[in-house]
Amino acid sequence: MASSLSLQDSAMSSLHFYSPFISLWFSFFCLFLISSVQVGLATEPHIGLGSKILASEPNRVWASANGTFAIGFTRFKPTDRFLLSIWFAQLPGDPAIVWSPNRNSPVTKEAVLELQPTGNLILSDQSTIVWASNTSNHGVQSAVMSESGNFLLLGTEVTAAPAIWQSFSQPSDTLLPKQPLTVSLELTSNPSPSRHGHYSLKMLQQHTSLSLGLTYSINLDPHANYSYWSGPEISNVTGDVTAILDDTGSFKIVYGESSAGAVYVYKNPADENRNYNNSSDSRLTKKPILRRLVLENYGNLRLYRWDNDMNGSSQWVPEWAAVSNPCDIAGICGNGVCNLDRTKKNADCLCLPGSVKLPDQENAKLCSDNSSLVQECESNINRNGTFKISTVQETNYYFSKRSVIENYSDIGNVRKCGEMCLSDCKCVASVYGLDDEKPYCWILKSLNFGGFRDPGSTLFVKTRANESYPSNSNHDNNNDSKSHKRHGLRQKVLVIPIVVGMLVLVALLGMLLYYNVDRKRTLKKASKNSLILCDFPVSFTYRDLQNSTNNFSQLLGSGGFGTVYKGRIAGETLVAVKRLDRVLSHGEREFITEVNTIGSMHHMNLVRLCGYCSEDSHRN
Repeated sequence: MASSLSLQDSAMSSLHFYSPFISLWFSFFCLFLISSVQVGLATEPHIGLGSKILASEPNRVWASANGTFAIGFTRFKPTDRFLLSIWFAQLPGDPAIVWSPNRNSPVTKEAVLELQPTGNLILSDQSTIVWASNTSNHGVQSAVMSESGNFLLLGTEVTAAPAIWQSFSQPSDTLLPKQPLTVSLELTSNPSPSRHGHYSLKMLQQHTSLSLGLTYSINLDPHANYSYWSGPEISNVTGDVTAILDDTGSFKIVYGESSAGAVYVYKNPADENRNYNNSSDSRLTKKPILRRLVLENYGNLRLYRWDNDMNGSSQWVPEWAAVSNPCDIAGICGNGVCNLDRTKKNADCLCLPGSVKLPDQENAKLCSDNSSLVQECESNINRNGTFKISTVQETNYYFSKRSVIENYSDIGNVRKCGEMCLSDCKCVASVYGLDDEKPYCWILKSLNFGGFRDPGSTLFVKTRANESYPSNSNHDNNNDSKSHKRHGLRQKVLVIPIVVGMLVLVALLGMLLYYNVDRKRTLKKASKNSLILCDFPVSFTYRDLQNSTNNFSQLLGSGGFGTVYKGRIAGETLVAVKRLDRVLSHGEREFITEVNTIGSMHHMNLVRLCGYCSEDSHRN
């Protein structure tokens, strides 16, 4: 019995001894369990069925775990309407929107986003459904806003089952890192009320290959499109083909089994210099760089990186653009002609003959079209003499195969290409040029994708014969040259008065200098003659007397209020120069009077007065 008790006491004491370690181990186990759950999709805060967000409460959002992204309502400026959006939630300034399902249908402040009990995510505005995920009765149990910027609708097994619906599968105009762009998906530019087309980034299917391309499409005719940029071609591959922006900022196309193959559309130079020997811990603690690939409203595909210290401020910095010359983008000027401005970086749009510029809230210089000419011609209303051809020199045009009526390669001269368009009712324009030194003439039935400057091409546009063009129309090359002449004339109007004024000023200065030199020459000549004859007193300068007396060095005598020095005038005539010690009190006029009186006196016993000096305080 005693032995049993001692054994029990020993066991109890051992249990008490190990209890701190057991508690510590249990705590670590719980922490590990929680951490293991957080490693999965459960790291993000889940949104339950029946949850709502109101447009009237803009500060209420569903955010990701670290607050990098949020889904909610953003104001659709400059109106008082709202967009359902996902954006970078922690960045200052206007929200950088990465996804929105209702870009074409902004809602009022009465709008509601609700995850219904049936699992359907709907956006409604005043009892009208604007957009829905169409996932009712698909097993949706919750939703989550992920740190990657992807909004997901999840089923029960959140750690194993894939998302039932996700925003990455319905992209708008932005691609985020690790967001796949498959063959069935595309990015589309934001809609513009004044632009009659939109831009897309998608996979273009060729006969035996695929390529990533930028395309401009006409809104009213989905089959009317023009591809103006393409990435590298992927040919003879098996498996999925996906474009993706990776974490290093490189944009590439992956293909094949397990995406083993890769072709770079853009490889970030910083990726090549990256040190891959860093430990996993240092990579986990390093704050990720925020990037987004955006299909802009004017057709360029641009990669942005968020920089917290760019010239003393935080802002999005462009890292790469698909197109460097904006005039290489179809439709950037509507159906007008694109020229580069003085900076050679921005598009300057000119309208074709017969079209005018349209007002655009986005400051785009778009032009109207002249498609109504076809109906007027075919209706035979005053057909004879109703139309004419206007020539636009050094201009080419983007056109699709659907726009072509005919292509002639036997055109004898340039003018005939315009005449052939005038004779065809369906033709609205024709393009003449050279292909491998062989002439061609394309007869076109529509102008949709815009023109560009090309020294080897000529564009002919059909217009009404009695039509007068506004000042912003680009009738032809002569009109363009006239514009340059007017600009040069305005410059001349400003420059000529300045030049004339400077010439007049120089002439006046020259005349004044000549007058002074001539006056001194005349006075010197007159004084020389007067000194030689000594008929009348002549006014000398004090410097003249200094020179003639060798700076008053030869003293002859003194007295009578002054000192007399020997001098020589005109190199021959000897004179005596009396230098007064003080200025007479009766003034300048009296001094001159006395000089004239003495000078007029002639006597055999008197020295004849030849001249005098009255300069400042000097009297001689």
